[in-house]
Formats: sequence, C-alpha cells, structure tokens
Amino acid sequence: MLGLLDIDPAAAAPIWRQIEDGMRRLVASGALPVGTAVPSVRELARELRINPATVSKAYQRLTADGALEVRRGEGTFVAERPAGALADERERLLADGATSFVEAAISMGVAKNDAIAAISAAWREIKDAADGGKP
Repeated sequence: MLGLLDIDPAAAAPIWRQIEDGMRRLVASGALPVGTAVPSVRELARELRINPATVSKAYQRLTADGALEVRRGEGTFVAERPAGALADERERLLADGATSFVEAAISMGVAKNDAIAAISAAWREIKDAADGGKP
C-alpha cells in the first residue's frame, strides 16, 4: 500500500490529512474497492515509518465519515456507500485539487489560458506515462 499513498513529511498538510486524502482518492478511484481490507494501523505506520497515532487519527476520521468500517476481530475495510457517494467524493476531490491549482496559479500571476495550457500539458504527460508511453 506504501506505493499507493503519497505521503510527504515536508508538505504543509499534516501527515494524518495526507493519509486521509490519499485513502479517499484510492476509494473514489476504485483502486480500493468496497470490502477491501486496509492495512492495520500498526502495519501502515510501519510501512510509512510514522507514529501509529497519526494513522489512527486518519482511520478514525475515515470511519466516522463512513469511508471505512471496522469489523471486530477481522480488521478495517472499505465500507459500502450509497450509490452517489463515490461520484460525490470524486467531484469533491477534483474540486479541491482544482482550487489548489487555481490559487497557486493566481498567486504567481499566471493568466487563465496559461494555467489551462499547463493542465493540458500535464494531462498528456501523465496519461502517456500511465499508458506506457503510447500516444
């Protein structure tokens, strides 16, 4: 799971928030389907080399929100959610990312057309890499 979660200790966002957001992205994208077991708090803390309390906080928030469920004696799993919940979560995550990008672009004085061009270029680069370099 370590490769699936992008944690940056130098980032402004607290690590528990990065774990929470990363897990939300994995669930919303389908990379972690409903019913999938997630690593225990201790396992993930060991993988990420962080304090278990940090992972616990993220898991508690995800459980309180209904994204994860704890099955006593079995572990923690991706929870079943109402039909539109994943679409709503994807939309929210996309809007959050877009807002962050636009705030950064505006703070640097970038014109809207240049920002859109940067998104298009990044989209092509990342999509090509995901497709194995195929056009």
